[in-house]
Amino acid sequence: MPLPSLLAVFAHPDDESLSAGGVLARHAAAGARTAVVTATWAEDSQRAAELAEALHILGAGKPRMLGYADARAPQSAPGSVRFCDASLDESVGRLVMHIREFRPDIVVTHDAYGGLTGHPDHVHAHRVTMLAVQAAGLDQLYPDAGAPWQPSSLYLATHPESAARVLGGLLVREGSAMYSVPDEWITATVDVAPWLEKKVGAVLAHRTEVERGALPGRIAGLPPTDQERLLSTEWYIRHDPVSTAAAQTELTS
Repeated sequence: MPLPSLLAVFAHPDDESLSAGGVLARHAAAGARTAVVTATWAEDSQRAAELAEALHILGAGKPRMLGYADARAPQSAPGSVRFCDASLDESVGRLVMHIREFRPDIVVTHDAYGGLTGHPDHVHAHRVTMLAVQAAGLDQLYPDAGAPWQPSSLYLATHPESAARVLGGLLVREGSAMYSVPDEWITATVDVAPWLEKKVGAVLAHRTEVERGALPGRIAGLPPTDQERLLSTEWYIRHDPVSTAAAQTELTS
């Protein structure tokens, strides 16, 4: 039996590969439907082309882009409002449309901190996704966005404090703030080592970020043993938008 269908929602091209590339590859390899919605960057940008290559490696279909501008890169979507400044109602409505069209069992997104770095676009993607997952199941909200669909579970990609202490120095620039959650909050620890080659390949497909020395670039410069140490485990916190235990869907089932 295939794993549950999975829709990942992340702020920027490369977030999907860094945060959930292993789970995406794992579900796709098992025959599950997988897809990714990316909040920022224009569809005709180089970053979008790199995203398409990364998703092909992961088996996650074609890019689905909301088209907003990156908070720190106004050239990312010329003429478009920054994601953080966009109307919340409009952003939620756009994402509801994708949820209702794809009809996932599970939605994955950033945690409330926006991951280790706390990037404002990551934080906003978390908030928009939390609202959209609830709204997607309510037929009187966004009636023009398609027939209602309620995902069974929502998983937040995160780092436990124990892992952040060990790995954080490689993932976050020196002197920057680092955000993590108590270990006991983690509800799914996923060993993605069998899909590590695909995950690393997807990360490195974001060549713009590799060349400018962002996190994909730092990962590219590491020996394979350190790449494995950084990327072979993914951690998630589960939130269930419906209350019945029978309706909950396990990421690791």
